[in-house]
Amino acid sequence: MTRILLLSDTHSHIDERILKYAQQADEVWHAGDIGDLAVTDAIKELKPLRAVFGNIDNDKARMEFPENNRFFCEEVDVWITHIGGYPGKYNIRVREEIRKNPPKLFICGHSHILKVQFDKKLNLLHMNPGAAGKHGFHKVRTMLRFVIDKDQIKDLEIIELEERV
Repeated sequence: MTRILLLSDTHSHIDERILKYAQQADEVWHAGDIGDLAVTDAIKELKPLRAVFGNIDNDKARMEFPENNRFFCEEVDVWITHIGGYPGKYNIRVREEIRKNPPKLFICGHSHILKVQFDKKLNLLHMNPGAAGKHGFHKVRTMLRFVIDKDQIKDLEIIELEERV
C-alpha cells in the first residue's frame, strides 16, 4: 500500500500546510508548474518525489524533471504530464499515445481546476489536483491524496488548503 499526495501548480509557493500533508504520504507527486525548485527541494527532504515540469518552469526544472513521467506504482500504470487535458478533450500532444497505450491513472495539472473523472472509453482514471499555489484564477488551493494498493486506486480525498488571497 502506497499513500500518495498529489499536487500541481505551486508556482513557487510552499508552506507548512503543504509540507504537513507531504509528511503523511509515502510519496509526493507534482504535476508541473513548480516555479522555484525550492518547492521540490523542500518536498524531497521529507519524502520521495515524482514530478514533471510545466509551462512556467525554467531550464533548471526542465533539466531535473521530465515533461512526461510514466511509471508503475505497485501494479498501477501511471502517467503524469502537465498539459494533458481530460477525457474527451486530451491535449493533442498526448492524444495519440494515450489512445494507443492508455495508463490506468492519467494525471495532469495546468488548468488549476480540480477534476477527477473516469474515462469509460479508455478505462482509465484521470486526476487533476487543481492548484496548491497562490497564483492563478482559482479561488481555493487544492491537492488530492489517495492510496494505491496493488492494482487498486482508493481512499481518494480532496484537500482544501485555504481560500487564495
